[in-house]
Formats: sequence, C-alpha cells, structure tokens
Amino acid sequence: MQQRLIPVVAMSIATGLACVGLGACSTTVAEPPVTRSAPPPGGYKAISLEGFSDGIKHWRDRNGNDYAKYAPTQIVEIADNLLAYQRNNGGWVENRDPTRVLSLGDKAEVLGERIQPKGSFDNRNVYSQIEYLSAAYLQTKDERYRTAALKGLDYTFANQHKRCGGWPHTVPSDIPYHGYITMADEVTSGVLRMLRKVAEASEPFGFMDAATRERARVALQKGDDCVLKLQVVQDGQPAGWAGQYHPDTLQPAQGRTFELPAMVSQESVEMVRYLMGIPDPSPEVIRAIDGAMAWFDRSALRGWKIETVKLDKPVKYEFHTATTDRLLVQDPAAPLLWARFYDLKDNSVVLANRDGIRVAKYADITHERRTGYAWYGVWPATLVAEEYPAWKKRMGR
Repeated sequence: MQQRLIPVVAMSIATGLACVGLGACSTTVAEPPVTRSAPPPGGYKAISLEGFSDGIKHWRDRNGNDYAKYAPTQIVEIADNLLAYQRNNGGWVENRDPTRVLSLGDKAEVLGERIQPKGSFDNRNVYSQIEYLSAAYLQTKDERYRTAALKGLDYTFANQHKRCGGWPHTVPSDIPYHGYITMADEVTSGVLRMLRKVAEASEPFGFMDAATRERARVALQKGDDCVLKLQVVQDGQPAGWAGQYHPDTLQPAQGRTFELPAMVSQESVEMVRYLMGIPDPSPEVIRAIDGAMAWFDRSALRGWKIETVKLDKPVKYEFHTATTDRLLVQDPAAPLLWARFYDLKDNSVVLANRDGIRVAKYADITHERRTGYAWYGVWPATLVAEEYPAWKKRMGR
C-alpha cells in the first residue's frame, strides 16, 4: 500500500476545485491509499504510446519539446497523468502529452480543468486513453485505472450519434463541424476498433464483464451500419467517404473553411483498413471495400508529383513557419499520386483557400495553405499495392 502527500494547491481530485491563493494552501493532505500489484522483477512492461502520437505532436508543436518526460516503461506515472487529465464526465480534451512530468503548478491547472465538459475524439483521443488505462490495470491491478477506463467507455457510449452511429469530433461543439459525424483522424473508425476488442474480450479488455461487452457489441453494430450507410455512391457504385457528415441529413459536410464537402482519400484509406479488419465480413462490407478500392484506382493521378522548392528565407504564418514552397509538376516516371479531396459527383479534384472558395489549380492555393496543408499525397499507396491484395488472399478471393 502506498500513500502520497501533495500540497492542497493540487486540489481535490474528487471535487476538481483548485486553491486560488498559494499562501492558504501550504499544508498537505493525504490522497486515498493506492493499492497495486508490485512490479515484476524486470519492472512493468512498456505500453504502446502510438495512440497518443498525434496529440503529443500537437502539444510539442505548440509548447516546444524542452520538458521532462516519463520513459515508456513508467506506466504508473503515465497512467496517473491520464487520471489527472480525465474530465469529471469521463472524457479527455485532445492534444496533451501523457508522458509530460507535471509540476505541482501543472497538476493544479490540469485538475482544475476537470469540471469543464469539453472532450474530444479528435486526433485518436479518448479510445487511446481507455486502452492504455486498461493495459495498465492488467499489469498493476490498480482499481483506479479500471474505474477510469470504464468511465471513459461510458462517455464513449453516451456520445455515439443516435440516428447514425458515428462519433463527433468534439463535444460540446462550439464550432459547427465539431458536432458532426466524423471520419477524419480515425474518430469513428478508431472507436469502432476499440469496441470490437471490448465486444470480443480481446486484450487488454478481457476483464470487462458480459454486460459491458454486450453494450460494446450493440454500439459496434450501429457504428458499422453507419459506416456503410455514409459511403458515397457514384454511378451506382460505392466510392469513398467524406471527412464529416451532418448528423441530421447524413450528407457530407464542410469541415474547416478550406475543407469543402467532398470525399477524402486519406480518411477513406483508414475506413477501408477498418473494414478489412473485420474477421468475418458480410457481403455488404466486402462490396464497400471493393468499391472503395476501385475508386482509389480511378482517382489516382498518373504522371504528376509534388515538388518541394526551398525559399531564400523563412515565412512565418500564424500556425507554421514555411521554409519551402510546393509545386504540382508533370513527371511521367512519378509514382501514383492522389488528391486529398474529390468532388462528390464528378470526382474532380477539390481545392480551396481559407475563404472557402473553390479554386481550379494547385497554384491558386495561397502559399500559406500550400505549405501548411497536404493537398496531395500517397495515402492509398500501401493499401493498393499490399494490404488489399493480402486481404483478398486471406478471404480466399
């Protein structure tokens, strides 16, 4: 049994209320005793931090990288950070680094935010915390981790859209698209992957009871049905997916001002990967996969590449500093290239600036958006060349 003393400035985790005056908070109080299994002779095994990679990158982009961090094997310290970051409603705000060593002031600030209702599934958030805490519980048997994981799962169930079972970007939403059904950044597919593990009692979720697994199974089925329903159809054939959909009309919707309603190649890759991960796919799932792969083939740009040109001096913008420019140039020897966005009807490439006006050519995109956003890429390349053929072989096709 372990007991830690912390200054009252770090506040009560139960209430989420921070002290205001440091002078009045100089005494110490005892946290409830924490019981966990002793680490094995070799220490706890590191738990993958891959699910947090987006959030960590965004945190460091905005706050720098010059701060103390826990090693991957320090799973107790990282899991304790996840407990501190968890909101009272069970969710987490996005773009935090769970490996950051929190000072007393940092912890007081983090704990003070727990009463705020905002949470986000963006950038592979929430389900990554649930999985990490579940894995930490298996090793440590610390009941706080189990409780927090189940609370996060309840939060996930509560925020599944009712009409079509996807998940929102952020709740509550103060920006319209934050409340939409979101395919971008593996919001919906990431949650569904986790729920499949829960429903099947796959590790690290084997400790969850039958009632929780059944809730996961029901939510999973509703989510899978939604994924198939939202796939865009062109000329009678299933094609790609949009980044987000209006929850009432179920029509593709605009994200940020320069992200017009369109099919998104990058997000469609992750949707196909999710569907290919279903162990015993239905004919409808197989048709969705085959249709998307045919869409990738006809959407590929052949004989074009993005060329990067170094600038004489950096140009600083609000969200990034550009040291290069990017050009779309012809090259017969170039590998396949894809645009990020494609028109819902005629499959033409969709490009736009921050003013929300569609433009005809890549050169019409402002330098800030050309260098601060990936309008072209090779996202489907590995899926086309390796993963889809391997999946077909595995399916006996």
